[in-house]
Amino acid sequence: MFLSGNVCSLTLRGMQRSFDDLGTPLVDTTFVVVDLETTGGSPQNDAITEIGAVKLRGGECLGTFATLVNPGRPIPPSIVYLTGITDVLVLPAPSIDVALPSFLEFLGNAVVVGHNVRFDMGFLQANAQRLGYRRLGNTIIDTCSLARRLVRDEVPNCKLETLARHFRTSVKPCHRALDDALATADVLHSLIERAGPFGATTIDDLVALPKAAGHREARKLKLTVSLPRAPGVYLFRDSAGRVLYVGKAANLRQRVRSYFSTDERRKVGNLLRETAAIDHEVCAGDLEAGVREIRLIHEHEPRYNRQVKQWRRYVYVKLTRDRFPRLSIVAKPSADGALHIGPLPSRSVAQLVIEAIETVVPLRRCTGRVGASRRESPCTPAQLGVASCPCAGTIDEAAYARLVARVVHGVTLSPAVLLDPLVARMRALASAARFEEAAAVRDRADALARALRRQQRLDAIRRSGNVEIEASGRSLRLRDGRLVAGGSGLDLELDNTPPGPGPVAKNLVDELLLVSAWLDANGARVHIVRCDGELAWPAGQPPRFQPARPRQPAA
Repeated sequence: MFLSGNVCSLTLRGMQRSFDDLGTPLVDTTFVVVDLETTGGSPQNDAITEIGAVKLRGGECLGTFATLVNPGRPIPPSIVYLTGITDVLVLPAPSIDVALPSFLEFLGNAVVVGHNVRFDMGFLQANAQRLGYRRLGNTIIDTCSLARRLVRDEVPNCKLETLARHFRTSVKPCHRALDDALATADVLHSLIERAGPFGATTIDDLVALPKAAGHREARKLKLTVSLPRAPGVYLFRDSAGRVLYVGKAANLRQRVRSYFSTDERRKVGNLLRETAAIDHEVCAGDLEAGVREIRLIHEHEPRYNRQVKQWRRYVYVKLTRDRFPRLSIVAKPSADGALHIGPLPSRSVAQLVIEAIETVVPLRRCTGRVGASRRESPCTPAQLGVASCPCAGTIDEAAYARLVARVVHGVTLSPAVLLDPLVARMRALASAARFEEAAAVRDRADALARALRRQQRLDAIRRSGNVEIEASGRSLRLRDGRLVAGGSGLDLELDNTPPGPGPVAKNLVDELLLVSAWLDANGARVHIVRCDGELAWPAGQPPRFQPARPRQPAA
């Protein structure tokens, strides 16, 4: 066994990846190019006969590692013929129990490089596990996979020997571990040069490149070169400058480049074909990025953002201001002081909410105007006993007002007034084996409970007024639940949508819910410096009504 160059001592057991931020520039990345010779192809049944490795950084060789390994068994003739390594040659060599700890110390937390490197890593992992080491967590680069993406059209195949001839490496591979590792190192440097036009300047870029370089729009990877590894929002634009898509990310560069590799959605291919430029805005954190994303979507209405269509479809459930109020679905809230629930995600959800309330409180369901003349007979729902019919004179204004007061009380103050009767009905139907009807009641109760929880959150966050918060060393300012300052200096001035005491406007609901959810998730590390109003969630929130997940069969 011999080692040359500067090798630093590292903790062997419990090795962890040193590149927590995979944005390390390639020039500053430490690579260890490794090659093994073995008695066969199975890490479980065969043994290592030779280890060779070379440590590199910035194109410079920092050291080499080479040792024969006594496999503790005869070497098959076919392997002897291929490598020239005989039983006599390995007889005085150390066993893998002795050689592997020295190699792992040489390896440290460097990026592992190899040609068909998974073969070599399979043997290293198996032996490391047998000796009590944790699984090696080093980042891995396979020169064979890189070559298939970068030079496949230039060479007949991507074998190491072929690539070595193509790139005219200084060492010729010969099925001996150190020579093959040195040849692979030269191949790696040549491939890194070829990766430059694809915007691969850091280790995470290089790891993702085998997939990204094969993408139909890989030439556009150069658009990501200027993206920072910071939280923020990104905007895909077409050749006319129109915004096609807006997204947010904790790591802008990594997220945008993933569109060229890991994202297989059909719309992504169409998006990338139309993309001519990618803009970005750096934000101070995830809250500011989320708020900026929502506001930019509302401003530009990018056609690849599904949220553009969603928020415009929001509706409200309104309790009308008639003599005999009823529930209706409206696209826009009115300013007549009527009670509204919402905005809700869709008309189907709103209809379930109405059905839930009407199951408990027999409000009128007829849509006509109640006049001085009476109907000859009650409407059909009234005849079935599920609704009142003021049109036929079956209920007076005072009695009907008590029904309306019950709905208002349940929606605004005590959800149990509406939900408890639904629970009782659902259980009664289930006990009677009327399971489909019970499921229908459950769905109505779930829609109502969700709507009321959402309503409580929106009302609570809007009551907060001007709020100043400190979180992770940053100062955040909210006004009526909306972000005014997020710590990055971006323009976060609010639009002219008045907060008001009435229903929440459609274009505000997503932002208010985002801020509310962020406060929930980060409550332990948030310090409220100032609050003009009231910032508190209701103590007793409506329960959840969701079907139980089916149990997995026992193995």
